[in-house]
Amino acid sequence: MVMANPCAKYIERVKELRYIDDLFFSVALEDYLPGIQLILRIVMEDASLQVHEVHTQQTVANLYGRSVRFDVFASAQGKRYNCEIQRDDNGAIPLRARYNSAMIDAREVAKGTEYEDLPENIVIFICENDVLGKGLPLYHIRCVVEEMGERFDDKALIIYVNGKYRGDDPLGRLMHDFFCEKPEDMHYSELAARMKSVKENEGSVNKMCNLLEEVIDEGRNEGENKLARLMSILLRNGKTDEAALAAEDAKKRQDLYRQYGIA
Repeated sequence: MVMANPCAKYIERVKELRYIDDLFFSVALEDYLPGIQLILRIVMEDASLQVHEVHTQQTVANLYGRSVRFDVFASAQGKRYNCEIQRDDNGAIPLRARYNSAMIDAREVAKGTEYEDLPENIVIFICENDVLGKGLPLYHIRCVVEEMGERFDDKALIIYVNGKYRGDDPLGRLMHDFFCEKPEDMHYSELAARMKSVKENEGSVNKMCNLLEEVIDEGRNEGENKLARLMSILLRNGKTDEAALAAEDAKKRQDLYRQYGIA
C-alpha cells in the first residue's frame, strides 16, 4: 500500500509562492548569501556591500516578554540586518519595527559588552503595499533631536520598502521579481536561479509544505483565540447583539478587533 504524502495538498500552493511570501523568502534565502546580498545592495544602494552570514527564521528569546522570530538576519561589514516580509499593513506598524530593532541589540549584547561596541542595526520591512502612503520607493527612519533637526546617532535605522514600486531602476526591478511566481519572469538571475532550485528540490518543497501546514494551524488557533477574547469582552459588557454579528460577519469582526485593540 502506497502511503499518501501528507503535504500533497499543499504542493500546488507551494508552486505559487513568491519572494513576497515570507515562507518562501525564508526558505529560499537560507544559507544563500548571493540572494540576500543582492537585496541588501539594492535597498541600501551600496554595490560594494558584502554579506558574511545569513540566517532565516531565527528566534531571539526574551525571558521577560515576547520573543521575536526574524524572517532573515544577516551580517555585513560589521552591521546587522533584519529583513522582514510584511504583506499585512498591520504587521508593519512602527512599534513592531522598534521592537525588532531592540531585539537585534538584545541578541548582540553579552555580559561585559561596552555600549560603544554595539553594531549598527538596520530593520528592513519589505511591504506588499505602500504602508506609509506617500508614493516613495523607500522610507528611511532615524532618530532626530527635534529642537535642532539633527540626527541622534544611535546607530539604528528602519527602512520601509514600497512593494508597489515599479520604477525602471534596480529597486523597481527587484520589487517586480518579488511578485513573480515563475523564475523565467524575473530580472535578477540570483533570485530566479534560487527560485527554480528551491521549487524543484524535493526536500525544500517538503519543508515549505510542512511550514505552510504549521502556519495554517497557527493561524487557525490564533483566529480562534482572538474570537474567544472578543466574545468574552462583548458578553461581559452585555453586548449580545454585537457578539452575534461578530460571529456571522467577518468585516464586523475585524472592525471590533480594531475597536478593542485585539491584535
